[in-house]
Amino acid sequence: MGHGSKDPEGNEEIAIFVKGIQEQIDVPIIETCYLEFCQPDVDEGIENCIRQGADEVVMIPMMLLAAGHSKMHIPAAIDRGKEKFPDVKFTYGRPIAFHEEVFSILDARMEEVGFHQEELSRQPEETALLLVGRGSSDPDANSDLFKLARLLWERLPVKWVETCFIGVTTPTVEEGIQRCIALGAKRIVILPYLLFTGVLMKRIQGWLEGFQAHYPDVEMVMTDYFGFHPGLKKVFLDRVEEALAGDAKMNCDGCKYRLALAEEEGHHHHHDHHHGHHHHHEKEEEVHS
Repeated sequence: MGHGSKDPEGNEEIAIFVKGIQEQIDVPIIETCYLEFCQPDVDEGIENCIRQGADEVVMIPMMLLAAGHSKMHIPAAIDRGKEKFPDVKFTYGRPIAFHEEVFSILDARMEEVGFHQEELSRQPEETALLLVGRGSSDPDANSDLFKLARLLWERLPVKWVETCFIGVTTPTVEEGIQRCIALGAKRIVILPYLLFTGVLMKRIQGWLEGFQAHYPDVEMVMTDYFGFHPGLKKVFLDRVEEALAGDAKMNCDGCKYRLALAEEEGHHHHHDHHHGHHHHHEKEEEVHS
């Protein structure tokens, strides 16, 4: 299940990515669907699987962090699927979150623009990394990006790793750059924390030219998004494997916040499994790529 984009290029990349790993997934039916902006949607994706004879549907979200889509919208689609197909078993995998390969991908993307470990350590007091996330109305998801930035900071010989967001919440990308400069950075490596291309990636690229013109004495370099890096393939193959084995830990079916919201919206469902994480659920107002 990809997010879906208003940019057809981003949707095409998702489809190509899935085709590139499906031979390594030992199940007979593999379908790709999208949460929004593109067809088939998740409900259609479920029906496409069942139409081909599936009696179990394992759903893997192609998302970096758990926010409104993975906590609310996908479980709601699973609820609808359970009602429509009561004899079908549904298994829900989890987003990427804190997989070790994420750091390998970020390392590789930095190396591609000339910032390997040796280069970063040459003048660490002048270098800031700026991790740029999508931005969410879910504080849990936003805090996860800050945690990931700290984990990245622990691994790299730089003085600062800062965090910012493209939309919905703050600090904004411009505020993130201003903070890096105020702290003394002479060069800023901008790391888009995005899976595939789309409106958001192209928006950052458009902003960068203006930032460089406004701060001519500061070197700014932006890395590529995750894309088709081999590490990303390993991440999703791992997520598929754990879901098929019944080991996926992320599932909000039994979350009291989601159940309360479902009742408000007139959906009264009983769930027979639970999870141990705690978070707030707010209606997602994400900026979409």
